[in-house]
Amino acid sequence: MSIIWKPSVTVAAIIEQAGKFLLVEEETSDGVRFNQPAGHLDPDETLETAVSREVLEETAYDFTPDSLVGVYMSRYVSSRNNENVTYLRFTFAGTLGTLHDQPLDHGIIRTVWMSYEELLACKDTHRSPLVLQCVDDYLAGKRSPLDVIYTHPSVTGHGNA
Repeated sequence: MSIIWKPSVTVAAIIEQAGKFLLVEEETSDGVRFNQPAGHLDPDETLETAVSREVLEETAYDFTPDSLVGVYMSRYVSSRNNENVTYLRFTFAGTLGTLHDQPLDHGIIRTVWMSYEELLACKDTHRSPLVLQCVDDYLAGKRSPLDVIYTHPSVTGHGNA
């Protein structure tokens, strides 16, 4: 029997203003944790659309990605079923837009702006070790233009597979 392994594809946003980073405090199966606005890629959407949607759902802000900070792979052992889950995370930097009057996504307690020092001080409560790694890469100036990402029109239903 053949088993097809598939990583979980996620997107995340590094949003910095005046030396502080926008994070979400969220309920997880491992307790309350801090994370960048992030979530899973949904069917029929591009990576760029996914990160804009996730930022809006988790922070109530519009977000326009302008660069890819990096692509990250990590493994996590689920506390719910003790299974290994591999995540493939695409992290974007971009511009924060309008704040909307809407509820935050299920599980999000609040948004919070943190300095790098504050991020370091609470790293034991990060959702993943990728939270700090992505910020470190952002601060190191790692950026790729969005045109390094190609999405065939068949993904969004605008072309043939």
